[in-house]
Amino acid sequence: MKRLIEGFEQFRNDVFPAQRDLFKKLASGQSPSTMFITCADSRVMPEMMFSTQPGELFVYRNIGNIVPPYAQHVSGVVAAIEYAVKVLKVRHIVICGHSDCGAMKALQHPELVQDMPSVAAWMKHADVARYVVQQNGPGLQGLAGLRSLTEENVVGQLENLRTLPAVAAALASGQLSIHGWVYDIEHAELKAFDAPQGRFVQIEPGKGHVPEATPHARFSMPAASAA
Repeated sequence: MKRLIEGFEQFRNDVFPAQRDLFKKLASGQSPSTMFITCADSRVMPEMMFSTQPGELFVYRNIGNIVPPYAQHVSGVVAAIEYAVKVLKVRHIVICGHSDCGAMKALQHPELVQDMPSVAAWMKHADVARYVVQQNGPGLQGLAGLRSLTEENVVGQLENLRTLPAVAAALASGQLSIHGWVYDIEHAELKAFDAPQGRFVQIEPGKGHVPEATPHARFSMPAASAA
């Protein structure tokens, strides 16, 4: 705890004064453009990775960057997504997995979580990744299996994301884009799921184009009426 308090003191003395106006503005509300859903892993730090300022990212973290499909029960991540789309009006949602993910290792080796019933139940939402890799991939074991599980889990969670009514409506009207990424911790590399190609491709920041996992809009929003 001492390290955290010292860190806050450094923030208050060295960072806050230079951005006092920004924090004053943020104190009355937020308007992030992007919701970023990623793993709770302590090695994944979205604000650091993307050099963002406070208020730019609406971040939600859980084990395995999972989005349960829409159902009668409410989960925290589903509620957060609905809030982000309906209230904050985010334009993008990113689901980001990462290398060396412990949750994906649990898909490889279910015995790792056999004494953690809550974790095991949560990981059922990622079973589609295990099934896809078993049926079509290199197999579950080893680094190749872990990499495939990580990618297929992101794709599976994108499919779950589309089942949320608020997301489905925003996608259909073209108000929202969704993205599936995988972050390589050791090499600081980022891959994105390219829906037309059906595979993950390297993001090259200098080239500007970022592949999307978004279907074409089916409805156009009505034009604002003249005053």
